[in-house]
Amino acid sequence: MAASRGSFWTACGRLPSTAASGARTPRPPTRVTGPSKEASLSADLVVLIPALAVAGALTGVLAGLFGVGGGAIIVPVLYELFRMLDVPDHLIMPLSVGTSLAVIIPTSLRSFRGHLKQGVADTAALKSWVFPVLIGVLAGAAIARFAEPWVFKLVFIGVAGVNAVRLLVPAAANWQIATDLPTGFLRQTYGAVIGLLSSLMGIGGGALYTLMMTLHGRPIHQAIATSSGLGVIISIPGALGYIAAGWPQMADLPPLSLGFVSLIGVLALVPMSLLTTPWGVRLAHALPKRRLEIAFGLFLLAVAARFVTGMIWGY
Repeated sequence: MAASRGSFWTACGRLPSTAASGARTPRPPTRVTGPSKEASLSADLVVLIPALAVAGALTGVLAGLFGVGGGAIIVPVLYELFRMLDVPDHLIMPLSVGTSLAVIIPTSLRSFRGHLKQGVADTAALKSWVFPVLIGVLAGAAIARFAEPWVFKLVFIGVAGVNAVRLLVPAAANWQIATDLPTGFLRQTYGAVIGLLSSLMGIGGGALYTLMMTLHGRPIHQAIATSSGLGVIISIPGALGYIAAGWPQMADLPPLSLGFVSLIGVLALVPMSLLTTPWGVRLAHALPKRRLEIAFGLFLLAVAARFVTGMIWGY
C-alpha cells in the first residue's frame, strides 16, 4: 500500500497543502498524464471502495445492535483510509467525523424505525431534547473548523472509556444517580452536552444517551431503542455544519468532498449499512441484558484503545 500513497492526489492534479499545519514535508509534484493518471485513481478506488463497503456492513449491524449510528466504527476506519490517501494531517479527523455524520443519517433513521416497531422507545424524551441537542451539535461543528486533531481524539477516548467501564465492571453496571430522567434546565443541559460531544465524535449520540438513561434507572433495551432516535436529531444538522465548516479549506480536501464530508465515503458506506441494520435490530432484542452490556462495553473499549495508541505513537 505504501507505494500507492499520494497517488490519489497526484491523479487529481495536486498534492495536499502543508502550509496550514506544517505537519508534512511537501513532495515534489508528480506529473501524471494520460492512462497513468486514470490508473492511479482507479488503483486507490479499488482499495477504498471495498474497505468502505465492509465498514458500512459493520456500521449497519452496530446501528441496530447498540442503537448507535455507527460513527464509533466509521470514524476510525475513515481515519486510517484518509491517512493512506495522504490527506493533510490536520484535516483527517474533521473529514472523518463529518463524513461519519452524513453516513449515519440513513442508518439512524432505519434503526429508529426498527426499534419503534418493538414499542420500547421513549419518544416523549426525544421530543424534549430536540432544541438543546441541536444547539450542541451546531456548536461542535463550529469548533471543528479550528480544533486540533487531538481534541477529536480526546473526546473519543473520554466518552468511550467511561461508557466501557460503566458497562463492563459489575459494580459500575448497577450505578444509578437517579430513579428517572431529570426535567427542566438539567435535562436541557444534558441534551446540549450530548449534542456537542456527539458532533465532535462523529456519532449519533447513542453511546452518550444510553449511558445517561441507564444512570437514571432506565433499562438497557429502552435506552438503546430511544438513543437510536437521537441519531436522527444529531446527524442531519451535524453533517450540514461540517460541510459549512470545511468549505474554506476545499482546496486541500480530497476530490468529491463537500466541506468536511467525503461524498465517496458516503456513497460507499450507506448501501451496505442500510442492508445490515435490520440484522442488528433483531439481534439486540434477542440478546439478554447483561450480554448486550458486555458486548457494547468491549466495543467501546476497543475504540478508546485505538485512539490512545494513536496519540502516544502518532498514528
